[in-house]
Formats: sequence, structure tokens, C-alpha cells
Amino acid sequence: MIIKKFLLFILIIIMTCPLSAKFIYPSARMDDITDDYYGTKVSDPYRWLEDPDSKETMSWVEEENKLTSEYLNNDSEREEIKKRLTELLNYPKYSTPRKEGNRYFFYKNDGLQNQYILYMQKSLDSEPVAVLNPNEFSTDGTVSINRVSYSNDGTLIAYGISTSGSDWQEIKIRNTDTGKDCEEIIKWSRNGGVAWKHDDSGFYYNRYPEPGTVTKEDETKYNRVYWHRLATPQSEDKLIYERPDSKEMGFYPFITDDGEYLILIVSSGTSTKNRVYYRRTDSDGDFIRLLDEDDASYDFIDNNGSKFYFRTDLDAPKSKIIAIDLDKPDRNNWHIVVPEQSDVMSSVIAVNNQFVIEYMHDVCSLLSIYDMSGKFIRKITLPAPGSVGAIYGEMKDKEMFFSFTSFLYPAHIYRYDFTEEKLNLFRSSEIKFDSSPYETKQVFYKSKDGTSVPLFITCKKGLVYDGNNPVILYGYGGFYASMTPYFSTNLLLWLEHGGVYALANIRGGGEYGEEWHKAGMLQNKQNVFDDFIAAGEYLIEHKYTSHKKLAIQGG
Repeated sequence: MIIKKFLLFILIIIMTCPLSAKFIYPSARMDDITDDYYGTKVSDPYRWLEDPDSKETMSWVEEENKLTSEYLNNDSEREEIKKRLTELLNYPKYSTPRKEGNRYFFYKNDGLQNQYILYMQKSLDSEPVAVLNPNEFSTDGTVSINRVSYSNDGTLIAYGISTSGSDWQEIKIRNTDTGKDCEEIIKWSRNGGVAWKHDDSGFYYNRYPEPGTVTKEDETKYNRVYWHRLATPQSEDKLIYERPDSKEMGFYPFITDDGEYLILIVSSGTSTKNRVYYRRTDSDGDFIRLLDEDDASYDFIDNNGSKFYFRTDLDAPKSKIIAIDLDKPDRNNWHIVVPEQSDVMSSVIAVNNQFVIEYMHDVCSLLSIYDMSGKFIRKITLPAPGSVGAIYGEMKDKEMFFSFTSFLYPAHIYRYDFTEEKLNLFRSSEIKFDSSPYETKQVFYKSKDGTSVPLFITCKKGLVYDGNNPVILYGYGGFYASMTPYFSTNLLLWLEHGGVYALANIRGGGEYGEEWHKAGMLQNKQNVFDDFIAAGEYLIEHKYTSHKKLAIQGG
């Protein structure tokens, strides 16, 4: 019964099936719509549901919600499930600390709070002080902090407020010592950047046109960069950069850690390729288009004077580190610092005048340290196979922090001391769950075209392979998103009641670099579905489950 209710949420998907509709499910109108794609006819009878604001769609959704609520509310085991889920969720959760100036900032949720609270410590031993508590912004918990950008010394923050999950936000400014906000509010911003000048006089930010000044469909185009001086109204902000000739471009501004350069990361749509423009922070001149070919991904790592370091997939599908000297920016003068390797270079930061590189080996994280010349120094031994999250540290720091998690391993925070070359557990988890009876294993199966695809399987130890286990198979396969091991309390409850969870790393993600991504997009999209189908066939063939007890999920 308990397993069945988990599967209910997945089975709701088939409520639009005409066979189901004539029994207990709300009827969904089927229109006679067929598209002809180069001779292939595709029926699309439920296209009317693509308008979420129409009265007919809203009425149908209300009926669906009513049906679901009645089913769940009338079940005798619902309260038991709710009680256990509440118990699993009710434990303190911490984000990775980040150091700004001489202050440490981190987020914490006591357990069941709607929103995480931002705290500050002036040393690792001092008592944390709440800086920003979004739970006070609304009574129903629907107002959240969308982003926080810190001034160089950590005394000021610019934070974005989002209501009801909206991408649109208002940016406010707070003094972290007094806890008081400045009067000005910045509007018409989405998920962009805020770049503080090191003298705390103000910041650069990107925003969109004021509604009504452009057509409705262009309100999320024509991105621009502005300068905001503290204690002045937004109406006085100075336009710094725009590209009216290319309305699809977006600009993410930030200032280098040494305070010398204002950089714009230029993107277009969901493409992983980007451009990079810059100018000195003491200049009002034109931006120099350092990288403007839109030929690859360029992730700025840090700079040493005029030498800029980037992680890029240019001629390196699994990424490499290059150095570009601004005084000699011609491509013939670019220098490969750390070449492409057999594993994907997932992320790089510069700490203690060294590169900390996260590699992904068969979808699990590895951490390695290199010097600035590209010489390998050492590996950092991680506690288990899993995923490294948010690594924080700056070039001048002697320490860094990162989180680590896996399917059975809640987020733990680690601190690495570069002076002592030691990794220590900084904050552990207090969740009320014993992971010892369970295990995660990784297998590889063959897709339709023979490609080997990784599959994580998490279940109870000693599982009986008789084909009778209920299995949830998850997959995504798009936008270079890597489905690495992650922790979920919902998964724990599923495991406690005999469920098996499988995660297939199908093509279209970034698990094996850009080539893996391209193998699942555009004309290769069928590979994504073939990979996912093959994962289900593997689970059935090896008696984990049967087709009647296999549920699928993705998103």
C-alpha cells in the first residue's frame, strides 16, 4: 500500500489516456490535430493543455487535484507516511561556508523552516549571527532569497527577493553589521549578477527593460548592464553596456578578486557557448571583446595580473585550463596550463595560489590540486563515491570549504587546510536515518547502438532478484546537466519500504563531456530515449523488477 502511493504521483501522468478517462479520471478533450514533419505525421490531441491560463485547462487541473486529494486523504496510511517524512526532513541543514573579507557566511535551516536563513560569523569559533531571514518576509513562506552578492569586505550584501517562485526579483541592499536595509530598491532583474566595486561605492548589475517600454515578448530580452551608486535611486543608474543589435544576448557582470577588472560573461539562450568582454574597473572606456567567436564554453577561473585563466571545452570536449595574457591576447599566444584528460573537468577554482580541480570519473567526483604552472600536486581523498558540491575559497586563502553528498550520504561540509594539507569534517548531518542496511552500486548497460551507459542502483542489501521489487527509474538527458549522486529524504522513505531507486546517466547530459551532451541533442535526440528504455530493460532482465512494477520519472 505504501509503495503504491509513491507510484500514484507517477501514475497521474496517464490520466489523460482516453481509456482511463472514461472510467474514474476527469475527461481530457482530444482534438483532431496532426502535424506533418517532412512526411511523418504526428498527432497532438492535447495541444490545448499547453495554455496553462485558459479556463478549460484550469478547470481540468482543478478536477485532477480534487481526484488526487480525495485518493490521498482517504487512505489510512497517509498520516503514517507524513509522520515519517516529517521526521526525516526535520534535521539541521547547512550550506557550504564562504569567506568574504574576514567574515564567514552560510545558510542554515533548522529543519522544517520554509526558507534557509543567512548567517555570518566573524571567525569560525564565534557565535553565528542571523543576517537575512526570508521567513520573516511572508506568512506563507513563498518569498525567498534568490541570490546574495557580497561586498569585498563582507560589510554589505545585495540580495534578490523572489515571490512565489518567480524569476523576477527585486534587489535590496543590507548592512551586515546593523542588519538594516538601504532605501533604494533595484527592479526588473532576473537571475543575473551583481559586481561590487572594492571601495563599496556601489555595484554593476544586469537588468531587463522596464515593462511597457518594449513589446511583451521582448521583456526578457535586451539585457543591459548598469552602474548603481549607493544611496541613489535606480532612476539615476548609469547604463554601462547594451547590445540593441543582438537582443538575445545576456550579460553577467563580475569583478575580479584583485578588484582590477570588470568582466562580462556574455551568453545567448541555453547555449553552453559564451563570450567574454572586459575593461579595467577604473575605466569608462569601451569593453574589450577578449573572446567573441562564440565557439566554446569559457569559464573564468581567476587572474594573476593581466594573465586570465579559463576552463574551456575548446577543442577539448572534457575541458582543459588555458591562460590568456591580455597584453598578448592573440590565439597563437594562448597557453594550455592543464590539458584535457580522460575524466571530465567539472569545475575549477583558484585557492592558495593553486588550482583545485573537480574531475568526474564515471559520474563521481574526484578532487586534485595543481600549481599555477599546471603541475600536479596531490589528490584530496574523499570519504566515499559521491558528489562534491559548492567549493568556496579565493586565491589568497589558506583554506577552502566544500560539501559532499551521495544517495545515502546527507550533505556534510568539509574544510581543507592548505598549510597542513589536511581534510577535516567541518559540519556533519544529524538526520534520523540509519544508512547501514542499504547500498548503492553502479553498473553499466548497453544501449540500442552499443553505447555503454552508467546506472546507479540504490536498494537494501541482500535484495532478492525475483522481479517483484518496485523500482523508480529516473533520467534526464539534456542541457549538459550531469545527474550525479544526490541525497533526498523522499528516497529514504522509498527505500525503507522496500523500493529500489535507479538513476540512469543517459546521453544529453555532461557526464562524459561535450561529446556525451551532443550525442543526445538535436538529430541525436533519439539516443536519449533509447538509453532510457535500455535502462528499464536492464532492470527487468536482471530481475530487479518487472514491467508491471517499474515506474519512470524525469525532469
